[in-house]
Amino acid sequence: MSQPDRIHLRDHVVEAEIGAFQSERGRTQRLRFSLSVDLRDPVDARDDHVDRILSYDVLVQAVDAALAEQRFNLVETLAERIAAQVLADPRAARITVTVEKLDRGPGALGITITRDAGRMAVTSQHLPVRIVVGRPAALPSGALVVVPEAHVAPLPQGGDTRRIALLGLDQAAWILSDALGIEVAETRTELDAAIRAEAAVVWAPARLAVEAPGILPAAPDLAFWLAARLSAHRVDFATDAPLPAPPEGIAVGRVPVAT
Repeated sequence: MSQPDRIHLRDHVVEAEIGAFQSERGRTQRLRFSLSVDLRDPVDARDDHVDRILSYDVLVQAVDAALAEQRFNLVETLAERIAAQVLADPRAARITVTVEKLDRGPGALGITITRDAGRMAVTSQHLPVRIVVGRPAALPSGALVVVPEAHVAPLPQGGDTRRIALLGLDQAAWILSDALGIEVAETRTELDAAIRAEAAVVWAPARLAVEAPGILPAAPDLAFWLAARLSAHRVDFATDAPLPAPPEGIAVGRVPVAT
């Protein structure tokens, strides 16, 4: 049997409050994390698409999310939480997690666990994000994804009209990003990073939407499609026009339009 491809995070040191002893309460101590993840599918060197691999950010996020969840008495429980977070990603097949306390003895004291996907309950954290279509008068605080309202016109004639329309929306995204003073996100990895950072970005949809041929290259359809994938339950439109009918489970609203 061939060795699976792996990604890893080594010697990641974070200060946190942890421990069952009274002497460990009310003070932080250094924790060192090392994670090694077996990938479900091998990495194909011919494909340089960031969304086809498990991002290293997922490993760091799993540590941060677990520490933010609660105060842990045991490093064993903390390691389990981290493993569950990472294995929620379908690209992860197996994980080894080491958590060590660096301030409790003459050396590093800790635990190493190995868990397989499908053999433990996994947890996936969905962070709040707002989706706005068009050019809003102001950018709300927190994670925000802005979808360009319309493609750049006129579009070239002939060829793959759907792909051309998506590329026109990408052009509109870059123009809108300059007007709003925020960055463009093209990939799911970039979107996830912006959401974790509670930042605002403009989505250039061609790279992701081209792989979902059932989605029309129109702003409302793309916004609803993205909302479902980011677990956003609402899409706001910066428009005075009638609002489109949303799919089940997603609400629509308005925000002021930039003048």
